[in-house]
Amino acid sequence: MQKLLAETAKNMIEVHFLRENKDLAAEGLKKRGIKKASDLVDKILELDDQRRKLQSQRDDLLHQINKSSKEIGVLYQQGNKEKAEEERENVSGLKDQSQEIEKKFSEISNELRNILLDTPNIPHSSVPAGSSEDDNQVVSESVEGMRTKVESDLPHWELMADLDIVDMPLGVKLTGSGFPVFKGKGARLQRALVQFFLDRAVDAGCLEIDPPILVNADSAMGTGQLPDKEGQMYYVEKDDLYLIPTSEVPVTNVFRDEILDRDRLPIKFTAFTPCFRREAGSYGADVKGLNRVHQFDKVEMVVFSDPINSYEMLDWMVNHVSKLLDDLGLPYRILRLCGGDLGSASALTYDFEVYSLAQERWLEVSSVSNFETYQSNRMKIRYRAENGKTKLVHTLNGSVLALPRIIAALLEYYQKDGQIEIPEVLKTYTGFECIK
Repeated sequence: MQKLLAETAKNMIEVHFLRENKDLAAEGLKKRGIKKASDLVDKILELDDQRRKLQSQRDDLLHQINKSSKEIGVLYQQGNKEKAEEERENVSGLKDQSQEIEKKFSEISNELRNILLDTPNIPHSSVPAGSSEDDNQVVSESVEGMRTKVESDLPHWELMADLDIVDMPLGVKLTGSGFPVFKGKGARLQRALVQFFLDRAVDAGCLEIDPPILVNADSAMGTGQLPDKEGQMYYVEKDDLYLIPTSEVPVTNVFRDEILDRDRLPIKFTAFTPCFRREAGSYGADVKGLNRVHQFDKVEMVVFSDPINSYEMLDWMVNHVSKLLDDLGLPYRILRLCGGDLGSASALTYDFEVYSLAQERWLEVSSVSNFETYQSNRMKIRYRAENGKTKLVHTLNGSVLALPRIIAALLEYYQKDGQIEIPEVLKTYTGFECIK
């Protein structure tokens, strides 16, 4: 992978970056397809100027009120009641002004906050411009030795029905469309993959944690799922909680509102959880079989890094995922996402896609991203630098890996004469060598 360096700390809330790098920020937002990016930056800076002015006026009035209140006490002690009453009326007027300014300050601050919450991260300079997945850059491919499709090859949805290892109709009966039921060796294969991925992550220095699969709005807001992806999340109204779309959400919030020792960085976590996504707007071949489901299992990796070496950590995560796919023997490629296909919270994302042999198409199985300070500034996750000052950490995360499409690709790639051969690396985990 090309060696990339962390750029100046930037995200939607750090207005000082927009103020100091106005043109750079506007150009970055244009990569995302925001046509009036300069106007957006100007609006943010204008609101921030108003907020600062009102804050200064408010502070001046509070100083005058405090000063006059002390003088009133002195005047009463001196017996100058008339002057004290005049000063009391003056303080009353100042308080009325202060309340009015406080109201305006609150309105401007809320408007600024709402705009910032809706403003995506500024992409890394290496992110290509573009409006769709067609503009993503293929940075590497691992397809050497890939077998060719033969006439007898079946798509995974036919294989899993014939072998009775994943039951889609039963999922419809129990819950609804998009909720597969893994059975027999299908369930064991999924469990084997989870354990394989977890073992590799732990061997790589990650601390395994088992987080809740329901989170509050603060957690979802912290990682950028809210308000950006609210329509994709399942919401439990009675308890005001959200089912997680990825374990990134609870795991990244572990250090919310905390200051970390720099010596602890980088901190690496891994977690296995079910994930829940509405996947609204999907249709056709895109949703057949395991291509796109509403509930799926995924092993995730989350890293908290010193900004100086966060892109080295990104490369490390990319290499980790590559090794997993190499060991599974699946053909894959790595994409650098363009601005229009980039998640709102990400500064740079690499997508991994495996090749679905029977479908003759690429399926995304992992996204590895550096969010720089976008998430940590929302969650106030900081570290104490050598000079004693606190700075925001960089957060990163990546799927290692998402299971449905991995299983789909495995079934299609390793099918032969009506049975599925198990990759060598998984045999000790499954306890069997093939699915007949």
